[in-house]
Amino acid sequence: MDAENPIKERVLITGGGGYFGFRLGCALCRGAVDVLLFDVSKPTQEMPEGVTFLQGDVRVASEVEDALQGVSCVFHIASYGMSGREQLNRRRIEDVNLRGTENVIQACWKVGVSRLVYTSTYNVVFGGQVVENGDESLPYLPLHLHPDHYSRTKALAEMKVLEADGMILGNGQGTLRTCALRPAGIYGPGEQRHLPRIVRYIEQGWFRFVYGDPGSLVDFVHIDNLVQAHTLAAQSLASGEGQKAAGQAYFISDGRPVNNFEFFRPLVEGLGYAFPTLRLPLPLVYFFAFLTEMVHSLVGHLYNFQPLLTRTEVYKTGVTHYFSVEKAKRELGYEPREYGLEEVIEWFKSHGHGRKLSTYTIAHFIRDAVFVLLLVVVVLSWF
Repeated sequence: MDAENPIKERVLITGGGGYFGFRLGCALCRGAVDVLLFDVSKPTQEMPEGVTFLQGDVRVASEVEDALQGVSCVFHIASYGMSGREQLNRRRIEDVNLRGTENVIQACWKVGVSRLVYTSTYNVVFGGQVVENGDESLPYLPLHLHPDHYSRTKALAEMKVLEADGMILGNGQGTLRTCALRPAGIYGPGEQRHLPRIVRYIEQGWFRFVYGDPGSLVDFVHIDNLVQAHTLAAQSLASGEGQKAAGQAYFISDGRPVNNFEFFRPLVEGLGYAFPTLRLPLPLVYFFAFLTEMVHSLVGHLYNFQPLLTRTEVYKTGVTHYFSVEKAKRELGYEPREYGLEEVIEWFKSHGHGRKLSTYTIAHFIRDAVFVLLLVVVVLSWF
């Protein structure tokens, strides 16, 4: 090997066109690693040197196998059905989350990839029950208790990934080492899944109430902390010191539990809006979400509307569930930094968001009338 031009390690990131996958790829390429971003859609940002986009679908086994040629580590991030109306598309959720993961594992074995880091979720152990400072000794939530298909399939996929640890590779040259990281809700400037939806609700006037116990606590994880955790996990799987991460799962968060709505207060007020003072009981909001899902199941094939909330989202935002990151600190060397929402607020402002002077239009009247009507219907249904 040429000392002046060493052969770079090549890693592949499924779901690399998304927010987290792209940020992880950019961080890895700065460490003298060639990065392949494997996804159905190309990133909207300009790709730095050392990062290559490869269009493909985890649901297609041959495409996954071709993409893994010459790769030493796979970060399997691709998933579907995390939030909103995506949660109601059961067939695609199963195809991407479960079949896609099976394809990745099989391709690692066949091609000879020795490391697989899986991006899982808190939801594999959480289904609406209170969890305070939980750790990795908690068992998987029984599959029939999951309120949504995304969580159920992510749990099954994680089981398959961890069961694959120690598998002798098909080429007979080494062993597959795997681990799973279970992140909290991801935030950071430019996040495209959750934050824009929240800001849209704020700007459209739908953010009129909060719900649940004001003392309820949940976790969040900043994008850079999550990138750090994945990088450390991959390094641990490659290390000769017992490969502590092999076959293990880790909760990953900022390590600072906070009330869900109070976490977003700086964003609401930073964009110039008033924070809601109306607080509704959690069961009432859950029932509203249930009704919304029922309506979607009836008319979704004709009009695939975005539910205001799903049942899982009510649980995730209104019920206390936070987890310890001590295992990740101890075994991976994870050191979460403290972040706020300042960068997020500035990002939205730089993209034209923020309260603007406006007149009360017929659209506002219709919105307010619909909100009141929905509230009345849910209240009457409750009684």
